[in-house]
Amino acid sequence: MRQDLSQGVTPFSTRVMNLSHFLTESARRLGDDIAFVRGDARWSWAEMDARAAAFAQALVQDYGIAKGDRVLVQSANCNQMFEAMFACWRVGAVWVPANFRLSPEDLAWLADSSGARLLLCGAQFPDHARACAAHVDATIALGDVYETLIARHDGARPDPVVVQRDDPAWFFFTSGTTGRPKAAVLTHGQLAFVVTNHLCDLMPGTGPEDASLVVAPLSHGAGIHQLAQVAHGVKTILPAGEKFDPAEIWELVARWRVSNMFTVPTIVKLLVEHPAVDQHDHSSLRHVIYAGAPMYRADQRLALEKLGPVLVQYFGLGEVTGNITVLPPVHHHLDDERMRIGTCGFARTGMQVQIQNDRGEEVDFGETGEIAVIGPAVFAGYYNNPEANAKSFRNGWFLTGDLGHMDAQGFVYLTGRASDMYISGGSNIYPREIEEKLLLHPDLSEVAVLGVPDPVWGEVGMAVCVARDGARPDGKAVLDWLAPQIAGYKRPRHIVFWDALPKSAYGKITKKMIRDELEARGELPEQRA
Repeated sequence: MRQDLSQGVTPFSTRVMNLSHFLTESARRLGDDIAFVRGDARWSWAEMDARAAAFAQALVQDYGIAKGDRVLVQSANCNQMFEAMFACWRVGAVWVPANFRLSPEDLAWLADSSGARLLLCGAQFPDHARACAAHVDATIALGDVYETLIARHDGARPDPVVVQRDDPAWFFFTSGTTGRPKAAVLTHGQLAFVVTNHLCDLMPGTGPEDASLVVAPLSHGAGIHQLAQVAHGVKTILPAGEKFDPAEIWELVARWRVSNMFTVPTIVKLLVEHPAVDQHDHSSLRHVIYAGAPMYRADQRLALEKLGPVLVQYFGLGEVTGNITVLPPVHHHLDDERMRIGTCGFARTGMQVQIQNDRGEEVDFGETGEIAVIGPAVFAGYYNNPEANAKSFRNGWFLTGDLGHMDAQGFVYLTGRASDMYISGGSNIYPREIEEKLLLHPDLSEVAVLGVPDPVWGEVGMAVCVARDGARPDGKAVLDWLAPQIAGYKRPRHIVFWDALPKSAYGKITKKMIRDELEARGELPEQRA
C-alpha cells in the first residue's frame, strides 16, 4: 500500500551545518598548506582556522555577541575581514558587510536599518566609525586592535553554535540603484546549497591544487565565490594593492598558477585590453567567471581570443546569490554562427527558471517577460521590509525585476532591467539591443543607452559613449552608421561622449549613475532646452 506522506509529516530536524565548518574542515585536511595570500604574507589553513576561532571567542567574551546579533563590516579586502566572517558564523552572528566605498552617512543608515550591535571597521575609515557610534554598542578596529584580540584569545576554540536551515548568516545588501539598499537575508542552509552549486556548475573539478584570485570586493559576490574556495581547500590570492591594477593581476596569475577568478564584464574588458595580458603566462586559468551583467559580444570575442575557452557566465541577483543561470566554457564561441549571442545560459542545477507575464503566467518561448525563479538558492526575504517582500514574490516565485526571453532549449536571454526599459511612441525599447549594435562601431569602447523625456514621443533614446583611445568619433556620423542596423523607432535621438562611464564599487555600469551624471553635467535634453 502506498503511504500518503503529504499530510501530517513534520520534519524531524531542520538543523544544518554551521558555515564556519567549511574553514575547520579544510584546516583539518590541509593543515599547513597555504590558504590565503596577500602580497608577501601567507597564512596556512590551520592558522586561519585558529585565528577565526580566537576572534569568535573575543566576540562572545569581550563583546557579548550572541546568536542572531548583527555584525556590520566596513573594510577593504584583507585577511582579517575574511577570517572575521567565519568567526561571526561560529558564534551564530549575522555577517553584514557593507560596500566600503559608501559614505559615512550611508553606513550609519545601514547600521541603524540592520540593527547591528557591533562594527568591524578598517583603520582607514575613522569617519565611518564616528558616524555609526550612535547606532552600535561597540567598534573593533581591524588592524592592531583586532590582532590584540587574536593574541589575547590564542588557543581558544569555542564550539560552533547550532544552526537551523533558515537561520540568518549574511545580510546581503542590494546595490541600491533605485532607492535605499535592501538587506537580503541569506541563511546557513541556503548558502550551503549556493556553495555546492557554485562548485558544481561554475568550476567543476576545483580542489586544493588550485588557486583563486580576488579581483572584486569580498563584501558581495566575490565573498560568496571565495567561500566556495574555502569549502574545497583552494588557496585565495589577494592583490597587495587596494586599487585595481591589471599588471599586478596578470603577474599574480602567472606566479600562483591561478585557475579561477570571479569578476564583472567591465573588469574582464580592462584585463584583456591591458598589454600585461600578453606579458604573463595565464595558461593555468580554467574558469574566468563573470556576472553582474551580460558581456557585450565585442568584449566577449576579445576575451576568448586572449584567454581561450575559459569564460563562464552566470546570472543571479544577490537575492538568489548568483544561482539563476550558467553559461559554461563549452557554450562560449568565437564563431558567431556557433554562439548563442546574448544568452546568459540555462537554469542552474536544482533551480527552475520561468519567463512570466504580469499575471504570473509562463509565456511562450521567445516572448519577453519577467524572469522568475524558485529553488533552494532563493533568499529568505528582505529584512524588516514587508512591502519589498510582497512585491518580490508571487505564487512562491521570486521576481527578479529583469526582463528576458527563453528559447526552446531553455537558454535565457536578458533584455535588461524592467527599470531600464523605456516607451517611445507606444513601443517598448530595451537598451541592451541598441548598446550591442553600437559597440560594434570601431571607434567606441563603452556605451550606455537610456530613455529621456521627449515632448512628441514620450521618451526617446540617449546614447552615452566612450571613444577608443585615439579615436574622435562624430555623434551624427555614429548615429548614421547605426541607422541601417536597427529599426527607426529604436534609434537614439541624442548622443554624448564622455572620457569614461561611471561605475559602481563592483565595476558595474548602472543607468541610475549615468542619469545622475547627465543631470549634474546639464546634458539631459530637457536641461539643454
